[in-house]
Amino acid sequence: MASDDRIAVWQILNTVVPMAVCVVAFSAVTTSFNLVSLLAAPLLFVLIILLMSRSFSLMHDCGHESLFRSRSVNRFVAFGLSIIHGIPHHPWSRGHAFHHKYNGNWDRYRGPSALTTRADYEAKKSGAKTLYQILRHPLLLFPGGFYYLIIKPRIALLLGFVECFFVSLRKISTEISKGKIPNIVSIINKHQSSFFYTREEVYDTIANTTILALCWLMIGNAIGHWHFWILYVCVMSSSAALMIAVFFVQHNFPGSYASREENWSYFKGAIEGSSFLQLPPILNWFTADIAYHHIHHLSERIPNYRLRDCHFSNLHLLEDVQPLYLHQIPTCFSLILWDKAKSELVPLGI
Repeated sequence: MASDDRIAVWQILNTVVPMAVCVVAFSAVTTSFNLVSLLAAPLLFVLIILLMSRSFSLMHDCGHESLFRSRSVNRFVAFGLSIIHGIPHHPWSRGHAFHHKYNGNWDRYRGPSALTTRADYEAKKSGAKTLYQILRHPLLLFPGGFYYLIIKPRIALLLGFVECFFVSLRKISTEISKGKIPNIVSIINKHQSSFFYTREEVYDTIANTTILALCWLMIGNAIGHWHFWILYVCVMSSSAALMIAVFFVQHNFPGSYASREENWSYFKGAIEGSSFLQLPPILNWFTADIAYHHIHHLSERIPNYRLRDCHFSNLHLLEDVQPLYLHQIPTCFSLILWDKAKSELVPLGI
């Protein structure tokens, strides 16, 4: 669990600097349509997506306060990386902490795609069943990913402002009707949002959205707004789709631990409910060793650069860890129902 700031700084540099170079080059080669652009653009696109996967994993480590020793440095770096990914880090990190707390407890946490039970699915009408299948099809990861990163946090912020306005207005009217002078600042500060758990989440979302909007404006002015948004939507949709897919298969795989509340074990959730994804070394680098997910769930305070060592130092204790191979991934995406009676994830029609 010991963090090393030197390793952390090097990881940030060897991720963000190449990504920045690739982004500038990608913007340049897509201004024209010729042989160079046809060859270079796909390569740069893939490199950006892979580097963003690594960047997101580093941001994820900051959320667990494991990348750097200092909590404040982790928060600062996470905020910077959240601008790259478009998603406010503080609310995301809180939701991710809930996932860690209840992984494998399917009464409380239904996975990244909010899976339903087999009984509830079978009780749906045919149209609702079809919609459920469509929304959980792997191709929906692309528009869904863009919505998750870019659109959903802004909708939450907008709805939060609207809610705060009307609730505060009602309280102010009540105070005035009683012949009192309302303390508007106090009323707003005491408002409990339905969309955010803490004021820090609101502040983080406002700051992220403001800086992100300025970046969109400046880059759009520099290279052209249509050019920017076409590239941005493609990159962010693909990046989010890959990150969500990796997260999904790390917990939704054949034989994954899926318990009810009364029999749930945190340790079984970590060891048997988190896969050991078998990736080639180059992909382990691009995902910051998040494939050693069972170790990460045993202790989220272990930084990514120590996960591999922890795994190989404790092989004799990890006999129940489920290795997951690349050829099994399509099967993972078919596991979209939770069978409560059998305590397992199942595909449709089983």
